[in-house]
Amino acid sequence: MLFPTTEFALFFAVVLVAWHASPPKWSAWRKTVLLAANLFFYCWWSPRFAAMLLATAAANHAFAKALWSRGVCARAAAAAGTAPADGKTGASGKGLLVAAVAANLALLAFFKYSGFLFASVVSPAVAALCRTPEAAEAWADFQMDRAFPFLSSVVLPIGISFTSFSAISYVVDSARGTFRPARTFLDFFNYLAFFPKLCAGPIVRAKDLLPAIEEAGREKGAPERGPFARAALLLALGLLKKTVFADVLSQRVVDPFFGDPSGYGAADAAMAVAGYAVQLYCDFSAYTDMATALALLLGFGFPVNFDAPYFSRSLQEFWRRWHVSLSSWLRDYLYIPLGGSRRGAGRTYLNLFLTMLLGGIWHGAGWMFLLWGALHGAGLAAERFVLRRLGRKTGPGIVPVFVFAALAWIPFRIGTGGESLETAVEIFRAFGRISAGPQLVSGAAAAALALGFASQAADASRLDGAA
Repeated sequence: MLFPTTEFALFFAVVLVAWHASPPKWSAWRKTVLLAANLFFYCWWSPRFAAMLLATAAANHAFAKALWSRGVCARAAAAAGTAPADGKTGASGKGLLVAAVAANLALLAFFKYSGFLFASVVSPAVAALCRTPEAAEAWADFQMDRAFPFLSSVVLPIGISFTSFSAISYVVDSARGTFRPARTFLDFFNYLAFFPKLCAGPIVRAKDLLPAIEEAGREKGAPERGPFARAALLLALGLLKKTVFADVLSQRVVDPFFGDPSGYGAADAAMAVAGYAVQLYCDFSAYTDMATALALLLGFGFPVNFDAPYFSRSLQEFWRRWHVSLSSWLRDYLYIPLGGSRRGAGRTYLNLFLTMLLGGIWHGAGWMFLLWGALHGAGLAAERFVLRRLGRKTGPGIVPVFVFAALAWIPFRIGTGGESLETAVEIFRAFGRISAGPQLVSGAAAAALALGFASQAADASRLDGAA
């Protein structure tokens, strides 16, 4: 049940009426309405995965409450009056935190990466250890008869990447003592399974949404005129970016070129690569716009997730503007714990590279996503090194940053579309090929590219009024 569909429109209309028709002080009623909406939305995809989400939510809520009460981060928890008298971190608390994070990562790894890890790592390693033809044949039979049929049956639950990262930040912040766990399991589940953000994010942290969910229904029914108007604008903008700009670029330029780049020349290659960069922005930011609008209509606010990323003058600035909820999550829960920039230049470059490498694999199970993350990690480290040597604080400028980002999207698109590494080779060959005339460059495609790129201005212009 995707946002721009009739089914979702009918579903949300019922939810909106039930939500705002309740008396102002019926907080429990609104929370029950939200629970029913979240469960129905998830059960539309898979009832069994809805049960799994309930179970993982219960486990993470229990972890968070236990970590908060034990005061794993002594200084922060002491300020809240929950740390031990000696102010020291307990070993059992650290173990509990590790167990909580490991459990979330294990669940994510099983559903998202088990097939990739088995085919790319486990299978070649075991095959290399087979010293006899009989052992190799037995291993091959096991893979064909047992392993691959099982792995192919594993279905990726909707939103597991977003819910896993949200759950991890919830338990870590509780352990650090920087955020109090939810008052009730119902409140936490409604936060974790909040349907507007479930399909495509953003990764809204508990501190940004959970307090409002706990207070649901305490304000008067209908949304004020300002938030309602902004929600309508965001919905219209999201639908325009998704159904016009992104779809035109995808259907007329990107899909034909990436499907078989061998038949195209340099002009088409440039159009397709730039077109995919803009298509991806329009697609992803459109879902963020619509999710933000739906949340606003229910009285909740999301932090800004896109801030005109292709207007950036450096890669560092790009990652402060692109998918902000993910980049800030990686910064706070991976880059800084690794040491950030506090342990010398060499360690800083390594931390940047590792953070982006893991950010790449978060997007998908495949070597192309890993390559995309490595390119950005290397790019961030190289940019930081060069600017430091030159004594400059500003990056190379909008055009070089956009060109780098667009070229780096090539392996990302190959990983998403399922094409092979040979496709990437053909793409770069196309850049050096002179054709009789461009086949993909048209008025409609050029307009979609220009307007899609220009639509970023709406990101920056609405920052001050973000909820």
